[in-house]
Amino acid sequence: MQENLVIVESPAKAKTIERFLGKDYMVKSSFGHIRDLAKKGLGINLDNEFEPIYEIPEDKRKVVDELARLSRAAKTVWLASDEDREGEAIAWHLAKVLDLPIDRTKRIVFHEITQRAILTAIDNPRTIDLNLVNAQQARRVLDRLVGFELSPVLWKKVRPALSAGRVQSVAVRLIVERERDIIAFKSQALFRVVAQFYAADDVNKTLFKASLSQPFATRQEAEQFLHSCVGEQFTVSKAEEKPVQRYAAPPFTTSTLQQEAGRRLGMSVSQTMSVAQRLYEQGLITYMRTDSVNLSDMAITQCKNEITRLFGAKYSYPHNFKTKAKGAQEAHEAIRPSYIERHEIDGTAAEKRLYDLIWKRTVASQMVPAELDRTQIVIDLGRRSEQFVATGEVVRFDGFMRLYSETVDEDQQNEGEGGILPKMSVGDRVEATTITASERYTVAPPRYNEAALVKRLEELGIGRPSTYAPTITTIINRGYVVKQNRDGQKRQTLQLTLLGDKLTEKMVTESYGKEKNRLAPTDIGMIVNDYLESQFASIVDYNFTANVEKEFDRVAEGEITWSDMIRDFYAPFHRLVDSAIGTQGDRSLQSVRVLGVDPKTGLTVKARIGRYGPMVELEAKEEGGKGHFASLKKGQLIESITLEEALELFALPRNLGDKDGEDIMVGVGKFGPYVRHGKTFASLTKSDDPYTITRERAIALLEENAAKQRAASEPLRTFTEDAAMVVKSGQYGPYIAYNGKNYRLPKGTKVETLSYTDCQRIIAKSKK
Repeated sequence: MQENLVIVESPAKAKTIERFLGKDYMVKSSFGHIRDLAKKGLGINLDNEFEPIYEIPEDKRKVVDELARLSRAAKTVWLASDEDREGEAIAWHLAKVLDLPIDRTKRIVFHEITQRAILTAIDNPRTIDLNLVNAQQARRVLDRLVGFELSPVLWKKVRPALSAGRVQSVAVRLIVERERDIIAFKSQALFRVVAQFYAADDVNKTLFKASLSQPFATRQEAEQFLHSCVGEQFTVSKAEEKPVQRYAAPPFTTSTLQQEAGRRLGMSVSQTMSVAQRLYEQGLITYMRTDSVNLSDMAITQCKNEITRLFGAKYSYPHNFKTKAKGAQEAHEAIRPSYIERHEIDGTAAEKRLYDLIWKRTVASQMVPAELDRTQIVIDLGRRSEQFVATGEVVRFDGFMRLYSETVDEDQQNEGEGGILPKMSVGDRVEATTITASERYTVAPPRYNEAALVKRLEELGIGRPSTYAPTITTIINRGYVVKQNRDGQKRQTLQLTLLGDKLTEKMVTESYGKEKNRLAPTDIGMIVNDYLESQFASIVDYNFTANVEKEFDRVAEGEITWSDMIRDFYAPFHRLVDSAIGTQGDRSLQSVRVLGVDPKTGLTVKARIGRYGPMVELEAKEEGGKGHFASLKKGQLIESITLEEALELFALPRNLGDKDGEDIMVGVGKFGPYVRHGKTFASLTKSDDPYTITRERAIALLEENAAKQRAASEPLRTFTEDAAMVVKSGQYGPYIAYNGKNYRLPKGTKVETLSYTDCQRIIAKSKK
């Protein structure tokens, strides 16, 4: 009989823990959840206090059977799943399925997989916390109720095969609202003025920059200002220098790790969590789902020792941070390295980079603040009320910045502060060498990237550490949101420069509008959002969704029962569903937008969702006739496409002219853009635009495709023994063709050394 059986969630975790426990302990994995709500039907008994109906998935039966056999043979079973609500629920499901007594089965938790933490947990077991289990059950049941009842409404009222979720719908709403802010935004040109100054008594004429406090709305105003600066006297009206301290950011929580890994390492939220999971399971970092910024006394001491060793005692500042997040459910530590003295790890490039980020953030949080001198110089004009302002910042002592500084979102970045400014006093005269007014355009609010969306969800109190990544993955997989890049565009801007008493102008090319990995709604995402807002306003309300999270927290704390919480939610929600189903609505009228009239034909142009997605339609000339249709380009939306853009889409199919008596046509089909010559087709590459592709490029694609087809039809090998036996190149690699049948070559077979006998053997062994 096995003395002890320890059950954890993942095989990697099991392998790591097994190293720390002796031969008396067998460590096995449950491979995550072993039970879930039944897939058939609702999976919840509405007549019996919302009792969940659980089932063991088919792919988990083998795991469950093995765990059941081992648990019966063990004297003691230890349930060691993760210490959050999800982990507590897994432990409870294991106890239920393996027939272990809930009140006597040993439950152990640890937030790092180190020998010290594991042995401490073994010495301090507890029982399963049913309040945490019930909080997880409440979330699971509530989300199933919302999805199960909302989705059929969407099928009937919007479009078949759609689905909705509680937190996901709110995330989509955020992205849709931001898109509409962008659509409604009207960019304006402003003239920003920057001057190069030097102190009048400075023989070296050391230059520094200062900006005019307010931009001008028009060229005329900017020119007038520049002309007025000729012969102007510039005097310092304020010269302020003050020391400031900049404090280190706290150690990582789940949210801040996702944000910083996105900004600094370019990782998606799901990728960050996947890599962090691997680091945790290898015992390299503490648990990666946490709201806490606290560090243990031991970790603070280790940081102090390491900082003193690396940088000296003057850089050490041992202290702890207070968790500000409301309803923080994980009361353990922030994310930190398990061993502070370990600076580097072995592993994949992503694992190394993320570990380095976590190590630096943790250690920097225990370092002294940086000391800076911040300077501001304000310069008055003798004849005008405007002022020039120069700001500078000089680091006097780097402190934590010697190791690490937090990055900011692209959209939060500004032109920044200058470096060292000259020592000046009020009343000092300064001279301007050049004063430049540059045309600048106001910028629309940026689309969210994953990190910014997580930050916004956290600010609103929506979701928890375990939900951010799956929420974003779900809305992308459902096709409500796309993660996209947009190429920047070029435009000409005016620059006016005053040098002495001479005003010159020139045009400058600037790039704008470039985006990388930004989240944008699709047309169907906007339609679904609008429908949910019109019929289920409370469900997609930010405050309501945040309050539901607070109710889950109250369940976890034992303040309310989970079935009461669900009942309070379900009754009004179900009435909303009944009301929505009874409301008249025609799916075909959803989001039809009239763009205007085609000036050539006088026919109406519309944009709407069609069978194959968003499209524009040029109505038929006569009733019962056939209209002209075209799909929208990537990045275009029904809500924002213009009449001019729509008319451009009708340019397909394009005729590029005759070749050998057949027209060369370019169009977009079921499998994407193509070029056709007679019965010969060739697909366009990603870099080819069907609206602008040239005749020469189209012919080149057709010839490339013809060459590939000729090569594919040429045998790779023939055999004198039997002319019917040939080896050909196919879509999935080389294969044997013999007497009208095809036979796949075994993996690793070298075509050039293949003999006739080898082919016979392969054919004989092949399945019918």
